[in-house]
Amino acid sequence: MATLTIKNKKPAAKTRNADGEKRAPVRGRGVSNPRPSLSKAQADRAEREEQFQKSQQQRNERPAPQRNAQRDASRDGPRDDRPGRPGPNPGGMRQERPPQRSEPFRRDERPDRPRDERQGRPGPRPGGLNPDGPQQRALRGEPVRRNEHRDERPADRPRDDRPPRVDQRRIANRGPNFEPPQRPQQRRNPAREMAPEDGERLSKRMGQLKLASRREADEWIAAGWVRVNGKVAVLGQRVHDDAQIDIDPAARQQQAQLVTVLLHKPIGYVSGQAEDGYEPAVVLFQPENRWSDDPSGIKPNAGHHRNLAPAGRLDIDSTGLLVLTQDGRIARVLIGDDSDVEKEYLVRVEFVGMPGDDPVPEGTLPNAALSNNKLALLNHGLELDGEVLKPAKVSWQNEHQLRFVLREGKKRQIRRMCEQVGLKVVGLKRVRIGRIPLGNLPVGQWRYLAPWEKF
Repeated sequence: MATLTIKNKKPAAKTRNADGEKRAPVRGRGVSNPRPSLSKAQADRAEREEQFQKSQQQRNERPAPQRNAQRDASRDGPRDDRPGRPGPNPGGMRQERPPQRSEPFRRDERPDRPRDERQGRPGPRPGGLNPDGPQQRALRGEPVRRNEHRDERPADRPRDDRPPRVDQRRIANRGPNFEPPQRPQQRRNPAREMAPEDGERLSKRMGQLKLASRREADEWIAAGWVRVNGKVAVLGQRVHDDAQIDIDPAARQQQAQLVTVLLHKPIGYVSGQAEDGYEPAVVLFQPENRWSDDPSGIKPNAGHHRNLAPAGRLDIDSTGLLVLTQDGRIARVLIGDDSDVEKEYLVRVEFVGMPGDDPVPEGTLPNAALSNNKLALLNHGLELDGEVLKPAKVSWQNEHQLRFVLREGKKRQIRRMCEQVGLKVVGLKRVRIGRIPLGNLPVGQWRYLAPWEKF
């Protein structure tokens, strides 16, 4: 007969604290596992250790896998009787099967090999290792050093008796019939293909042909705009007189954008660089000084100030036409060594006489005081700096002025020529260069050389 037991229900826990506030609900499993005692924990650890030792012992007592009898028989014999291997594996690496967890690798189960028979083989072991000494495995990350016994090579053995080594792995990866790429033949510098006495510099030759100035020619050559006999020229290249020189149209286009300025230089300005506190004439090249009747139609821009240089000199005490240009061709035409462009001057003089000359009555006009013989010397026969001057055209413009037409331009040439015949220059004005006259250009003003104007 079943017995029914009735138990009194426990009163519910208080849900409020002493202050009458509601308690927060209990989170988690509610009941925590009892913490084992020290003796219990030590007993559990000893039990787990014993189970582990038993499993290791059972694994070591398991019989080793059966080996291939034919393979073992071949290993027991001499090394030289082993059949040849079929060659390296693809990639050149040794194929090995890693040991399984259930079958640990045991070195003591490997049969001994007759190592003494290895010494009968000619040459060292593959890889250059010493068969007699202990082998040390290289640590991971360290390179394996081979050929450590290279010093044992006989002294009389030539160095090149061994065929070159070939990396089989690289050959396998690159495919059959691999050949190293042919190195392209280096291009010789055309500037060095000729001896210094053969030909002349290309920039000089271009100047002689009036293609460009030397500086301009070097810039074009550096930019690759010049070809000699169909090949791109290089700086310093030498050419013969019969060389075919071609200029890129880009160079011609750049050259067409260069400007030439005609300036009426006043007294007190130097033609070149500033000296002795005097300003160069190029400072007058400003928009406000442009002649209002300039016929060229060229619009000024900031680029016209770059590389603008005087083509010829005009003394600080002289006035007249001065040429400033960016174009090297014009500079060569005007002041080159072979230039024959005429320069015309009007020169006001006074007669002072020479030591030993007959006295001249006071108030005599210069044209009357100067003898015809001395006027002839002004045309031809004088020397400056030990050089005979080129023939000139000198004639009287009026009683006080001489007209000089020269084809050369030495420093203070007209003044020094007049001194040799007893004349003193009191005023000098250049009125023409080639076919370009000064005209009505006012003093201190400038204009562009028009595209249709030529010197």
